[in-house]
Amino acid sequence: MARPEQVLVLEPQHELKFRGPFTDVVTATLKLTNPTDRNVCFKVKTTAPRRYCVRPNSGIIDAGASINVSVMLQPFDYDPNEKSKHKFMVQSMLAPYDMTDMEGVWKEAKPEELMDSKLRCAFEMPLENDKTTEHSTLPKSASASLDDGEVKKIMEECKRLQMEVQRLREENKQIREDDGLRKRKVTSVAASHSSSMSTSAMRDEGLSTRVLAFCVLLFVIGVIIGKLVL
Repeated sequence: MARPEQVLVLEPQHELKFRGPFTDVVTATLKLTNPTDRNVCFKVKTTAPRRYCVRPNSGIIDAGASINVSVMLQPFDYDPNEKSKHKFMVQSMLAPYDMTDMEGVWKEAKPEELMDSKLRCAFEMPLENDKTTEHSTLPKSASASLDDGEVKKIMEECKRLQMEVQRLREENKQIREDDGLRKRKVTSVAASHSSSMSTSAMRDEGLSTRVLAFCVLLFVIGVIIGKLVL
């Protein structure tokens, strides 16, 4: 008895494409859509299980719903002369109304209840022309994004910044000159204050000497007067 036709709608339908370089994990997305009014169980299988990681690799798609399956190709040494023989199969079946155990349903499923779709895998490497185009168009698009008005604004901004820098330099120079003048004034005032203090000290010292001499003179005069009286 022929198997029923696949009820799920696959996107893509026939081929999973993986675009290199393959030095890292490369992911392809498989979209499964359930257009029926019944829940559908599904499984995703591959002929190279060690080379791929599939998430989710099984489950239930509700009526009228969709699910995205991520197919992750593990890193490997790509040989452009080697054709890919890897294949995937999406197996499905209508979920029983009284389903409680999905694994049990798969084990008890009859062959005429199972539906499947096969997809082949294709590996592609970026063309050198694509790389050259990407690198050459990037600077061009970047330069094209600047029109004459924006260039003029940038030039004016640069000029304003240069004037601001010059103004700051002049202010810094003036501050240094004012600081030097202030230091010279402080030094001059200090020297003047020291000189006045020295002069005052000399005056005080001279006054003390005169007072002392006057006192000695008075003492001598007193002695002489005392002798004359005696």
